[in-house]
Parts: sequence; structure tokens; C-alpha cells
Amino acid sequence: MLENNELERTLWAAADKMRSNMDAAEYKHVVLGLIFLKYISDAFNELYAKLAAGQGEFEGAAPEDPDEYRAYNIFFVPEKARWQYLQDNAKQPEIGKLIDAAMDAIEKINPSLKGVLPQIYADPDLNKQRLGELIDLIGTIGFNQEGHVSQDLLGRVYEYFLGQFADAEGKKGGQFYTPASIVKLLVEMLEPYNGRVYDGCCGSGGMFVQSEKFVLNHQGNIKALSIFGQESNPTTLRLAKMNLAIRGIDAQLEQGDTFLADKHPDLKADFILANPPFNVSDWSGEQLRDDPRWQYGAPPVGNANYAWLQHYIHKLSPNGTAGIVLANGSMNSNTGGEGEIRKNMIEAGLIDCMVALPAQLFYNTMIPACLWFLARNKTNHKFRDRSNEILFIDARKLGTMINRRNKELTDEDIALIAGTYHAWRSPQSLKVSKTFRDYGAYEDNPGFCKAATLEEVRTNNYVLMPGRYVGAEEEADDGILFADKMNTLTAKLAEQFTRGDELQKTIRENLKGIGYEF
Repeated sequence: MLENNELERTLWAAADKMRSNMDAAEYKHVVLGLIFLKYISDAFNELYAKLAAGQGEFEGAAPEDPDEYRAYNIFFVPEKARWQYLQDNAKQPEIGKLIDAAMDAIEKINPSLKGVLPQIYADPDLNKQRLGELIDLIGTIGFNQEGHVSQDLLGRVYEYFLGQFADAEGKKGGQFYTPASIVKLLVEMLEPYNGRVYDGCCGSGGMFVQSEKFVLNHQGNIKALSIFGQESNPTTLRLAKMNLAIRGIDAQLEQGDTFLADKHPDLKADFILANPPFNVSDWSGEQLRDDPRWQYGAPPVGNANYAWLQHYIHKLSPNGTAGIVLANGSMNSNTGGEGEIRKNMIEAGLIDCMVALPAQLFYNTMIPACLWFLARNKTNHKFRDRSNEILFIDARKLGTMINRRNKELTDEDIALIAGTYHAWRSPQSLKVSKTFRDYGAYEDNPGFCKAATLEEVRTNNYVLMPGRYVGAEEEADDGILFADKMNTLTAKLAEQFTRGDELQKTIRENLKGIGYEF
């Protein structure tokens, strides 16, 4: 696994046991809503204690005044919505009504949470004994930790549970969750240190969480990032808003169909990270035949892949870069004019790098996937001029099985792929700095990576499958000539065969045909 998730695994196993006959798609809202409630209650309690003590900057503060909490970007939690009150009443038959009332009270006093929190706990089909047990279990998260350590742990648990629910839901789970190792790879490749980050199909917000982690891990300032997202599914959008709030990430997330109702029409993003649904046929393409986003050709009505690509190109700032997950078929399809669109995008110099991913990375589909990396300006002074090249990386042999069905990319795999891209993209004279690490000089690696010229891509009819370019992996040279190996083999065969054997005669004739005789 990418991290040591022993605690998270233990908590998941316990929480999943309480699910009874409830579908994972419904149960996730029960569990994740409670984790969020525990998070904001812990953050509230920490500040409440400081306000009540009234020392230093908190002298004369009023701990029950919501404005005191807004000043520190902390959600105010009314008395009967605080975790301790709910845990004290966890065994009462009306616990479901108490939680719903708590969620409602929190939303009313914190406008930014309006419409975000689930109010489903009074549902008569929800086993109230199990609900009480779940409250007790979640009450243990961060119990022996304090302050931000406890809150970060709750964030980790929330993120881990998102992945486990996606796995439990199978195909439907992929609608809200991109596997963590793919998200981490996208972020490591694009390095979003500062600027505007956008995802037009943001799911539960994993791309944004990982971008913030990246900045923090490299001693950057998370306030230098501005987050913009859109999600068509309102239920999934609520998960995203909780996921970001639990991390203290401020984002402009909007609900709606990105193609029909772009909620960020004037946005030009510095970084785009996205995993749009693969090969979608019902994307309302027939209503958008003359859309100005289709600068490189109108995408086919029956498949949204090239609509997503062109939507994201349209959203890029003059020096912006994008990393987009798509089905493998997008790299060589000619259906509905897709080949011509791809040709136009390549000739416009927009394709920076293509990565073929291993199979079995996704919970929701067995369709092989790839990563498209787009660059609005490949002559950008920040990197070297790559205007006549595209980097191809074939990562299909990487990844480690984590269960019987799924693989994930290890940290070493991610470092290899991202490091190859950075070495190719960066000037050779680049020094180690806050922004860049020294990846060394780039070299083609047969079977893994190849920096192909545009002329080579034209020769290959604008097909972008890395396997077409990287070639076969070189075998280790043992220093023995091929002819010597064949002479040794034929000598051994001569020792083993007896005259008159029909099989021996056939093998002799075949070897003679390629120039070897015994």
C-alpha cells in the first residue's frame, strides 16, 4: 500500500460489519457524514477550550459566540450537535432524529455547509442499534491524539473509507472515486505549486486533496492554490464538499452538467487534473454541434472522450498544463472523426506526454486506461522547448496487486514515471530548487519510454499508443554471438538424435533451411 493504513483498515472492517443488509452506496453517506461530524466537533472543541481559558489572544473571548470561530475558519457546532452529546445518547432509540437535528442545526449556523450534510439518520430502515455502535466506533478516531494530529487522522480515515466504498460499490463506485495512486501520479507529473486548479468532473474531490498534499509536502503555501470544480451528481458533490472541508481546503465547487452548463465559463486554469467517465455516449452531444470549444473538430455524438479533451484545452491558461485519464481507445480511435481531431491537436502542439497504464487499477472498469498530458505552450521558458516532440511512456508492466482484482502503482512506480517526464521536460542545465528536483539527463529506454518526433508520429498515422513507439525491451547481452549459440544448440541436438528417427529428420530439415546443419 502507498501508506501504512493499519488503523484505517481496522476501522473499516469494524464499520463494514455494521452494514447489515444496507447497500454500500447508501451506507457510505451514513458513515462519512458521521466522520465529518466528528471532525468539525473535534476542531470546535479545541478552539472552545482556548476561548474558555481566555489567555493571551483569547482574553475576553466568548466561547459560545459563532463569530469567534469564523475568525479562525472553524465551523461553529451548537451544543446539541456536539459529538459528546450525541455519543452520550447513542443508545437511545431516537438517536437518528438527534443526528438529523444536529446536521440541520450545523447547516443553519454555517452557511457554507448548506445542503452538504446528510440528514438520513432517522430513516426507519436504518438499524438504530447499529447506528449507536457506529457512533461509538467513530468516537475512537483521534481519541488519544490532540488538535491537528487528530483532525488529520480523521481526514485520512475519510479518504480511506471513500476508496473502500468505491471498491464495495464496484462499477458505480468509479463515478465518485479515482484510485489514490493514479491521482498521486497525475499530481506528481504536473506539480501544481501555485495557481488555479480545475476539475470539471471532480467526483469526491480527490484531485484537489492530493494537490494540497503535494504543496504541503514540498513546503509550499496552500493559499497559493485556487480550487475550481464541477460535478453533475449532487450527492457526489456533497461528498466532495465534506472531503475538502475536513481538510480545511477552500474551493469553488459547483453542481451541474459541465458540457451543457459550464459553471466556470471564464476560468483559465494553470493546472487541470481530471478523470472523466470513459466512452460516455449520452453526453448531449447532439445539442452542442457548434460549440466554440470544438476548435479541433466536433466530437462524435456517441462518445464524449474528445469532447472532454477539447473542453479541458479550452480551459487552459496560456501556459497551462493538464493531466487527463481516458480509455485506451482514445489514443487510436478513428470513429466519428476522432482521428482527425487527434491529428489537429497533435499538429497544434498540444500533446506533451502519453502514458499507458497497467490494467486492473480501477475499481469500476476493466477497460485499459491511459493518461493524456496536454501543454498549451510547449515553448514555455519554464521548461525546455518540446515543440517537435511527444514523450511516450509504457507503464503497463508496473503496479502491484493489492487484492485478487486490483493493482496500484507503488511510490517507486510513480517516482519512475514522473521522474522520466520531468527529466525529459526540464532543461539540462536546470539546478535543484524549491520547484524542481534534479532528475538527471533524459534517455530513451527501450520498452519503457521514447521521445518521438512529430515526424515519427505522422508516420504512425497520429496513433498515440506508447507501445507503438517505445519498442521492445532490450535483453541483457551475455556476450555470446547468436551464431555461436546456434552452433552449440545444433551440436547438442546432434548428440541426442539417432539416425532414422522421423522427428529427427524433420528437425534436421528445418534447421538446414535457416543455415544450420549437423
